[in-house]
Amino acid sequence: MAARKSIMKAAPARPELERLIKAARTKGITEKQLMEQRASFVYGNAPEGSKITKQSAKKASQSMRLIHD
Repeated sequence: MAARKSIMKAAPARPELERLIKAARTKGITEKQLMEQRASFVYGNAPEGSKITKQSAKKASQSMRLIHD
């Protein structure tokens, strides 16, 4: 039987990516950014042919609130 190479190798070093990830973990998000992210998620996951628009997704995200305990 032929020897097989493992497809699971260690990822190459990416110091710039690691720096960006570390910075992102310590940075907070504003309420406005969170609302934009929610609206984008809703619009992007809407079924094809639905009547959901970017504007309706933004309006819906404004009435949605998370409760923090």
